[in-house]
Amino acid sequence: MSVLRMLLVFTFAAFWSCQSAALEQNVTAVSRDGNTLVLTTDKGQVRIRFYTTEAVEVYYQPTGVNQLDSFAINADAGNLPLKLAMVNTGHAVRFSSADLRVQIDKSPLKIRFIKDGKTLLSENAGLQIGQGQRGFSFDLQPQEKLMGTGQRVLGMNRRGFKLPLYNKASYGYTTKAEQMYYSVPAVLSSNKYLLLFDNVAKGEADLGSTEKDVLRFSAVDGRTAYLVVSGDDTPEIIENYTAVTGRQPLPPRWAFGNFASRFGYRNQQEVLDTIEKFKTSRFPVDAVILDLYWFGPDIKGHMGNLAWYKESFPDPEGMITKLDQQGVNTILITEPFILTSSKRWQEAVDAGAITPGKDGKPQTFDFYFGNTGLISIFDPKARDWFWNIYRGLKKQGVAGWWGDLGEPEVHPVDIQHPIGSGEAVHNAYGHRWAQMVYENALKDSPHERPFNMMRAGFAGTQRYGMMPWTGDVSREWGGLKPQVELSLQMSLLGLAYTHSDLGGFAGGEKFDPELYIRWLQYGVFQPVYRPHAQDHIPSEPVFHDAKTQDILRPYVNLRYRLLPYNYSLAYQNSLTGMPLMRPLFFSDEPNPALIDNAQTYYWGDAFLVTPVTAPGVTSMPVNLPAGIWFDYSNGKRIEGGRIAEIPVTLETIPVLVKAGAFIPMADDMDNTRQYDSGKLQLHYYADTTVKAANGVMYDDDGKDPNALKSGRYEKLDFNAKQNGKRMD
Repeated sequence: MSVLRMLLVFTFAAFWSCQSAALEQNVTAVSRDGNTLVLTTDKGQVRIRFYTTEAVEVYYQPTGVNQLDSFAINADAGNLPLKLAMVNTGHAVRFSSADLRVQIDKSPLKIRFIKDGKTLLSENAGLQIGQGQRGFSFDLQPQEKLMGTGQRVLGMNRRGFKLPLYNKASYGYTTKAEQMYYSVPAVLSSNKYLLLFDNVAKGEADLGSTEKDVLRFSAVDGRTAYLVVSGDDTPEIIENYTAVTGRQPLPPRWAFGNFASRFGYRNQQEVLDTIEKFKTSRFPVDAVILDLYWFGPDIKGHMGNLAWYKESFPDPEGMITKLDQQGVNTILITEPFILTSSKRWQEAVDAGAITPGKDGKPQTFDFYFGNTGLISIFDPKARDWFWNIYRGLKKQGVAGWWGDLGEPEVHPVDIQHPIGSGEAVHNAYGHRWAQMVYENALKDSPHERPFNMMRAGFAGTQRYGMMPWTGDVSREWGGLKPQVELSLQMSLLGLAYTHSDLGGFAGGEKFDPELYIRWLQYGVFQPVYRPHAQDHIPSEPVFHDAKTQDILRPYVNLRYRLLPYNYSLAYQNSLTGMPLMRPLFFSDEPNPALIDNAQTYYWGDAFLVTPVTAPGVTSMPVNLPAGIWFDYSNGKRIEGGRIAEIPVTLETIPVLVKAGAFIPMADDMDNTRQYDSGKLQLHYYADTTVKAANGVMYDDDGKDPNALKSGRYEKLDFNAKQNGKRMD
């Protein structure tokens, strides 16, 4: 270790000990209220609440320390009484469910979490609080690996890093990024627990960087609480975690189709011509996304207008109607910034919709798009004003929303939200915005599922139907390489619809057809199929050469033919939180080495996908789980339990299907409105090594938000059993 490195470590440790010393507490009284244990201490109160038998919240409430309500925990969670046991002795308290025990030492207060007789997690020093810092530290076990903390490009195991907890734009990132659009203060451990620091303020996660066997979460303000979730395996941990933080509602079926999107369509005729090009080029399409030009003639000076720029879009309602008649949904970009040069600035000020500064007046500041104010998203009257704009656009026929810059991209530290400063509530801004859009959309259109794509939020934002994307990735091979890692890491924390701008967004002065093809091939097996880029190189395949189109057309058609399979994955996710993209270690959790693999992943339980992320590749090494696999491109049977070299051409990527898999498929279609489950094709991958198999397919009208609750759906269960040489 260099002298400089030693000095930095000593400096941080000294800061932590001086500024955020452990708040040593002694328990003076113990009581129980249903699922909650209340510890009265000489410094305040600690509440320990079981939400499920394997999810427990610890909430420290020191006397005189302001607290915020939880943003992460769903208001409907934990309302059922649980069978719990409490044992209070002279020196300790045990508070237990059938699955998890909380062991509490009284003097000084220290808490451990025990499952099956083994310690999962133990506080290192309990609550640490001082000048400008508050948080917790925990002991780490030597061989423990840590995933999580949201969008980062670091590798799957994040232990050893010290990472900012502050949502921030990361323009043009490639193969390393420690801070990005969507941070989540949570880790998922190879020791079978998930730990969430339930705090939305600017903070830091020290994952064994300062001290190799100590995990620390800290923040400058906010809630002093954490959530511990256990389970027998990772899917069960995710299920238990999303039972508390909320599950992603079913999206509209058209969300699984192909999107036309770029930065951006500059006028009404260009939009209509683009969709016509999809039709004549025989590419299915379900949605078109309009970027900034729908409300202004150029990039700067118009943000906040949030009304059609009539010189470029003279008849928006007619355009939307014409698109709808072709089965194409219209999605508009919106942002939370109102420029002082925009047509709505004074209207927003008069409505009290702009976040004030310390002087109580609307605060303005400069950023890339102009001089601006920020919508006061935590203020009900500001949300009412903002939603009224959405409501008017919805009446014109707009089908979905794209919320951009919601970190927020620029967020002055001295800005004063109703519930706290900019730093105190920063990571909850996108979360509250997503909640506003989702809940109001359902209220206004109770028979229609909202579509809501945003790039920043917090733990639990998935319950508002938010589909995150991985931001302004560089349009180069280095931008494609980390996309699997980013989606897997977010999926492990409940955010299962995380996806990328297919083809890459930023830069790329010359079109690279191989890179473009490889990215869009991968996109078939990610949650949202949306090519998007700066428009000096078209993002839509229909504007490229015949060879590129001929390679990609079968892939886009495959995306549509897989609709019954993909829609069933969404159904499973809405019930249990099970990701659509699943890491390789799900197949063999006792093998911790598989945690590090972010090249190969499962798409559902049938497909194993390895994107090609380098030029000139003729074969790819694929770490095959045990069993028999079939190459999807040619049907070749391959023995698993090894690293197999899979040949590829420009027309193929390694996509393998598990023996015993059921894959329901549909006919080709121009858009998802033509989907007909009455013409279902069921593919079963039989092999003599598979004695029995089962699968499921879910179907409903693709629109009804209450289809599951009301029972307005169909579910097909598939079963196969080998009987001698015959399959039944």
